[in-house]
Amino acid sequence: MIEAEGLVKRYGDAEAVAGVSLAVPAGTVLGVLGPNGAGKTTTVRMLTTLTAPDAGWARVAGHDVVRETGAVRAKIGVTAQDATVDILLTGRQNLTMIGRLSGLRRTDARRLATALLDRFGLADAADRVVKAYSGGMRRRLDLAAGLVIRPPVLFLDEPTTGLDPASRVRMWSVIRELVTDGATVLLTTQYLDEADELADRIVVVDHGRVIAAGTAAELKARTGGARLQVTLADARPEAAAVIGRFATGEVAVSRDGLHLRTPVTTGSGLAGTVVRALDEAGIGVDDVEIRPPSLDDVFFALTGHPAEAPADAPADAPPGESAASDVSAASDTPGAPDAPTDGKGLVTRA
Repeated sequence: MIEAEGLVKRYGDAEAVAGVSLAVPAGTVLGVLGPNGAGKTTTVRMLTTLTAPDAGWARVAGHDVVRETGAVRAKIGVTAQDATVDILLTGRQNLTMIGRLSGLRRTDARRLATALLDRFGLADAADRVVKAYSGGMRRRLDLAAGLVIRPPVLFLDEPTTGLDPASRVRMWSVIRELVTDGATVLLTTQYLDEADELADRIVVVDHGRVIAAGTAAELKARTGGARLQVTLADARPEAAAVIGRFATGEVAVSRDGLHLRTPVTTGSGLAGTVVRALDEAGIGVDDVEIRPPSLDDVFFALTGHPAEAPADAPADAPPGESAASDVSAASDTPGAPDAPTDGKGLVTRA
């Protein structure tokens, strides 16, 4: 339903997209994962006919995005990063207006508006002006607006950015329902858990290029094993050397020296062996955990920087260094401060 080959977009001397290729089978979700500035939104703009590519080609629902723009637009729904609804109209008026502009009769447009408002949990606010909506409510209304024509293909450009955890989960549920109903979805996100939760396949984009593609499990397998996480009772610099005996890579140590993390090869009794080794060295342990690699680990292994890092961030900052890593916004308002899920602030020591 969505296919692209060698898409390129330049703005002056800057190459925003440098040869992106992808394919999305019908009824599936492709997650396009990458940090701000990676080229995700520019790729979406080309696929949705808003920007013409400088090189390469793309088809959506079988139609060329350059030569058949009208046919493409008739088959797609788009939710951009910023809500595009009219804040001076009510939620019901917004959806009814879009229905009328899409060719529906007034009664049909109103009936569809009511159904969508109910589906997105906005029925109680249907007749309030959108200006009074919270950020999360506006995002949900924006997604509802993209479904007025019931398109077979949906482009969701970071649809949950700025939402509180409850609103994110609600949005995920709606996206799953849409796919169950037969929609094909291209979802851009910088939330690693979101891609893991929703996407059938994932494309990782960095600096305008696709650097990896596959299922979440396939990408996680590239990191070479599980992750050992140790929390010490007291900071002990020599703990890194002890844990290093079991590591298959570098040992990351938090700034306070209490938390250590490293890739390992799993085996029976590994956690107990690590605890005994630390105990023999006179190092107290509060907690030991062995877990499979996350997409956060995958992104760092592929790029050398966390998924939220800007393009010019130092390449030696591992996952957890930034407070924005794998987060949900703390409030329902876009731009609210992010609350990290892992506040350990791990940094790599050679």
